[in-house]
Amino acid sequence: MSFGQRILCVDDDEMNRTILEGLLVQSGYTVILSDSGGAAIEIIHRQKIDLVLLDVSMPDISGFEVCKSIKGDERYQNIPVVLVTGLTSKEERIKGIEAGAEDFISKPFDQTELLTRIKMLLKMKDLRGDLDSAYDKIKDLTGFGKKMAMSFDPLNFNFISSFDDIVNNVIRRTVEAPDKPRMVIVGFIDEKGEWQWYLFESLPAGKNRTWLKLDIHDSLNLPRKTDTGGSKTFIYNNDDLSDAAIWPFILKLEQIPVKVSNVVCFIEHSFAILALNYDKQVSRYDAEVLNSIAMQSLFMKSLATQVRETEHAFDYLVRALARASEANDEDTGNHILRVGEYCAVIAKELGMSETFINGIRVQATLHDVGKIHVHPDILKKAGKLTPDEYETMKSHTIFGAKILGDHVRLALAKKLVLSHHERWDGSGYPYGLKGDQIPLEGRIMNIADQYDALRNARVYKPTIGHNTTYGIITEGDGRTQPHHFDPQVLSAFKDTAAHFENIYEKMKG
Repeated sequence: MSFGQRILCVDDDEMNRTILEGLLVQSGYTVILSDSGGAAIEIIHRQKIDLVLLDVSMPDISGFEVCKSIKGDERYQNIPVVLVTGLTSKEERIKGIEAGAEDFISKPFDQTELLTRIKMLLKMKDLRGDLDSAYDKIKDLTGFGKKMAMSFDPLNFNFISSFDDIVNNVIRRTVEAPDKPRMVIVGFIDEKGEWQWYLFESLPAGKNRTWLKLDIHDSLNLPRKTDTGGSKTFIYNNDDLSDAAIWPFILKLEQIPVKVSNVVCFIEHSFAILALNYDKQVSRYDAEVLNSIAMQSLFMKSLATQVRETEHAFDYLVRALARASEANDEDTGNHILRVGEYCAVIAKELGMSETFINGIRVQATLHDVGKIHVHPDILKKAGKLTPDEYETMKSHTIFGAKILGDHVRLALAKKLVLSHHERWDGSGYPYGLKGDQIPLEGRIMNIADQYDALRNARVYKPTIGHNTTYGIITEGDGRTQPHHFDPQVLSAFKDTAAHFENIYEKMKG
């Protein structure tokens, strides 16, 4: 029995109300009394009612009419109604059935029979409520999945962030939601083959996600990849927990500490999700909801793997194209890789996003891809270039942009290619852009490329040490001047110069 369930007793006879109240309170129910049909309808509108015991013969509105009013309102039609009547004719019973009553009790009633019928009706109501709730949750999850698929952005996809959104659809956010868990724990094997565990919990200020620094996967007795049967779903209510297979897992959670009650869990060899601390007993309907969450999560996990593999392939192809661009150049070292690392250092110092930092690290390697169109004799010339040769060399920026085209995945690289020789004072090429007209990517690349060009030995110049290079960039030497660089980017370079030196020394082979 679920104690505290609220039963509305409607009878114009005070003695009958008193008898019912005494019997029901003694049995653990909360009782609300009404002496008329009209007042009963108002109570149902104002309060949560789990079951109605309704006298048929009342002076203002008959029990049949009250029952029709309850069952005719979508908000209350799932409340069981028991008609309590001294009328036993077939016609009256048919009338009660037509009004929507779930059961009849004849006066004088047997107390044991009345309590048994109430218990069964409330159990059926709870089961129906669980089923309706599960259906609504699954419907919401389906809608969420469709919305996520429609707005899927592979460039900015993150599995844990997507799981945040999934959990937000099922975790308890208000006190009036006993059918939702207070906590959700998810574990999965990452790309390094290691288990990662996160705890999501509902807090007054909103949902919170915490990484669990616990070695807890072994205590869950997770199935091996070779096991037949695949995934499994379990439900454990409070009375079952100490004997449950997940008891060792629960004991480890208590170290955090997390107190566990009423659990539904889904486990397979590389993924597990546990919904904890429902304010009700969990059922197979809650398991079906968790199955739906797990299927969406596994889909997103698979998607994350595919995105990651695609990103790795993309990075490889970008670097392959970058290496091809230097095939005719006398510099066969790690110049293209170093400038990518320099750019990432500056971008981080400027407070750019992880997406931007990772993007510029990879795509900066394409900054000289247009040199494929420049003749090797010019690229490898030891002496000073003629004016015509210099114009040809400058054209590698335009050629590079044409090679990359207009694909969104290479938009950052295209900006780098076109603008990495532009200067803050407008004295650069190919367009003579000035100040903020130059994309930030180009401003960052300009100082990174200049540092490495000075450090690196070429046929027309020897290598230059870090301190001398730092002095040229920050103080000038005639050809290179501080006002060629964005002041903010120059400041970031000064603050991270030691990282530049370490990168060059580590990757100078």
